[in-house]
Amino acid sequence: MSVFDEDKIDCHCHIFDPVRFPYRDDTAYRPAQQEIGTAAQFVHVMDAYGVRHALLVGPTSGYRTDNRCLLDALETYEERFRGIAVVDNDIGRGELVALRRAGVVGVAFNPAMEGVELVRDAGALFALLADLGMFAQIQVCGDQLVALAPWLAQQEAQLLIDHGGRPDIEAGVAQPGFQALLRLADSARASVKLSGWQKYSRDAYPYEDAWPYAHALLGAFGPQRCVWGSDWPFLRAPERLDYGPLLTLFEQIVPDAETRHQIQWETPRRLFGFDAQRS
Repeated sequence: MSVFDEDKIDCHCHIFDPVRFPYRDDTAYRPAQQEIGTAAQFVHVMDAYGVRHALLVGPTSGYRTDNRCLLDALETYEERFRGIAVVDNDIGRGELVALRRAGVVGVAFNPAMEGVELVRDAGALFALLADLGMFAQIQVCGDQLVALAPWLAQQEAQLLIDHGGRPDIEAGVAQPGFQALLRLADSARASVKLSGWQKYSRDAYPYEDAWPYAHALLGAFGPQRCVWGSDWPFLRAPERLDYGPLLTLFEQIVPDAETRHQIQWETPRRLFGFDAQRS
């Protein structure tokens, strides 16, 4: 059985539907042309590749804290999707509870684009996430996690680290930021996405310079706390990407079918409540 025939959950993808849900006027980037992907279009992609569920991530580009497009997809395809929303740090408990009931399982923080203070100023929000059993999804790059790790150690919310921590590919696995990420594995609260290779690789597909980082993360966190994501529809991709080759790539990185099944199916089902009734 190949990776195309296996049950899968895509744990990092975005929906852009500017005709029905126009972008915010103040957005720094406006996805266009091949970067646009509606929920209906993505469901066709999922069906073609045997992807049964997906975790939709509210994007910083285009929408940021405007979650209408995300919530519409969660309502329309309730059985297929769960979501990660982008919110203001001062969001109230009632609004966060409403998002949770709509299928949102966590909140995205993007210090890679907005700086580490965005996270360190969110203590009250992290406390709410912990109380509601929701995730704090964090996208860092380089050595940002060195500055964040002591603060994160004091929080109780579940952590989900985006795109393998986006290390500096030329600094090696021993670089401080990546080592800080590996140490998060000592906490039962942290999981990591094996995704976004093109965001930090210096090579063309199949991004072989990123493989040692993926293997180190899998060794530290284990398949019980690793998930896979495509990053569809490939916003700001440095070269053309397609869904099928990314699945083939993951089969090369993780050749053992049982381990792949754990990462692409069992672990995300457990972490994000797929097949569970919303409450």
